[in-house]
Amino acid sequence: LLLTLLPTSLMALVLGGYFTWTQQSDLQSQLMQRGEMIAEQLAPLVAPAMGHGNSDLLERIATQSLEQPDVRAVTFLAPDRSPLAHAGPTMLNQAPSGDSAHLQRRSGNDATRYLMPVFGKHRNLAGELIPQESDRLLGWVELELSHNGMLLRGYRSLFASLLLIAAGLAGAALLALRMGRTINRPLSQIKQAVAQLKDGHLETRLPPLGSQELDELASGINRMAGTLQNAREELQHSVDQATEDVRQNLETIEIQNIELDLARKEALEASRIKSEFLANMSHEIRTPLNGILGFTHLLQKSELTPRQLDYLGTIEKSADSLLGIINEILDFSKIEAGKLVLDHIPFNLRDLLQDTLTILAPAAHAKQLELVSLV
Repeated sequence: LLLTLLPTSLMALVLGGYFTWTQQSDLQSQLMQRGEMIAEQLAPLVAPAMGHGNSDLLERIATQSLEQPDVRAVTFLAPDRSPLAHAGPTMLNQAPSGDSAHLQRRSGNDATRYLMPVFGKHRNLAGELIPQESDRLLGWVELELSHNGMLLRGYRSLFASLLLIAAGLAGAALLALRMGRTINRPLSQIKQAVAQLKDGHLETRLPPLGSQELDELASGINRMAGTLQNAREELQHSVDQATEDVRQNLETIEIQNIELDLARKEALEASRIKSEFLANMSHEIRTPLNGILGFTHLLQKSELTPRQLDYLGTIEKSADSLLGIINEILDFSKIEAGKLVLDHIPFNLRDLLQDTLTILAPAAHAKQLELVSLV
């Protein structure tokens, strides 16, 4: 139980403290920002009244400012720091020192005091901006914000965090106690059963333990015990059977190796015969093709019509293509022998397609078709 609650408690306390500190810092930052915003809003609001010396209006503005949350006291001062109007109790902190042209702030234990200068440029809110007086000091806005509201909100947050931590720890403790009672007793039974199995008492069996997960574990241990009993009897039989299987497999592998060697030799012989056949056939086919090409060249030198010359060109290209096919057939033999060398040469795709179409043109014209290459 202690091991369960200790890390949970530490984590809950650390997280609770961190979140409380973070929230307190956020509340303090929000209070500071709200004080600065109120002071900056009051400056243009009181600038016209300060410019005209309207004390009654300043008193009303100061009294209304106390309705803002956490605002404790408001004082409007003349340029020489003499009070023009005041609302609220006496301010607790010392006023910020110096004559800075920007908002000043001084914080104490119970409150934060702000001092904001009011210049002539702040009168533009009422449409009374006088350019030559924009930098003239009209007075000061003094504002004090109480820390009581911020502290109260912080204490409420801390109290809520402590309540949540306490409730969580109480729930964790109850859950740990219940789980301890539910798990410890069945685990002791499992431990005893495993010890008996270790000592060789393979007839040991576990009864139902009261939960689905533990019952599945007990069932698994019981099956394991039965398996161990059967394994002890079947072990020798399995070893003998495995030895016999290995011997038979070795014989089978030896026979297969012999058959594979014979098949490899037959394949090599068939490949050699095929290569010889291709070489002989290519030589036999090349001879009449060379004759056709020779007579084609002779005919091209004689006096022929353009159509006849075109036919001779087609015959020549067809014969050249057939020679190329024969050479490619021989390349298959080189591929099988691993002696094929590829030639990396440039070629004209349009010319290649045009040669092919020229060969096929007569057959296409006979069928009243027109072949056109579009590349």
